[in-house]
Amino acid sequence: MKDNFSNQAAEYAIYRPTYPQELYDFIFALVDQKDSAWDCATGNGQVARVLAQHFTGVYATDISEKQLSQALKLPNIVYQVESSDQANVPDASFNLITVAQAIHWFNFDAFYSEVKRTLKPNGLIAVIGYGVMFIDKKVDKVVHKLYEDILGKYWDSERRYIEEGYKTIPFPFEEITAPHFQIKTSWNFNQLIGYLNTWSSLQHYKKANDRNPLEYMFTELKEAWGNDAVKDVHFPILLRVGR
Repeated sequence: MKDNFSNQAAEYAIYRPTYPQELYDFIFALVDQKDSAWDCATGNGQVARVLAQHFTGVYATDISEKQLSQALKLPNIVYQVESSDQANVPDASFNLITVAQAIHWFNFDAFYSEVKRTLKPNGLIAVIGYGVMFIDKKVDKVVHKLYEDILGKYWDSERRYIEEGYKTIPFPFEEITAPHFQIKTSWNFNQLIGYLNTWSSLQHYKKANDRNPLEYMFTELKEAWGNDAVKDVHFPILLRVGR
């Protein structure tokens, strides 16, 4: 599994969006017992800390020590540096397994084998993600220019799974039809820049060119943003749920 986010772990914790309560409510309503959950590729523990409010124990794993160092420490969360295909737990340990904005980096077969080993009977897996945000026509046009024209060749090939809405990832489970959800938030201009700096493709560009492309996109982005103190931001949520 690739580690594309250790270098910008602090920014990731600050600027990445969080999932809405209605998404969690939908998932939790499908789980019969709430003894134990595994948040795989937990990153900075964003999902784990929500799970911890509803489950007796949460096992949260990631390959990045730097990401885990940003995570909120709670008494019922165990954080471990582990890959997605090897959880150090007994068979049938979890009522729920979650993966948020990460499964596209996985070896699917190896991970799903571990899911089937560690899920309890009637346990649930929820694969969550989000696509490119939309703000307004002017800003979206410049962000798309950055995403496609400037950073296009710097995206890892796995990014296509996000662009395809997670519809093309293998999902060998009894699938449950999920409603459409959105992340809805408000940003100022600095938050937009902070978020764009967390993109893995932007980090690849910087490494290849010794320059941050936002340096010469900054004026264009600022002009598109205009004089608004804050703008509404929407991310389409990607979701696959199954038993």
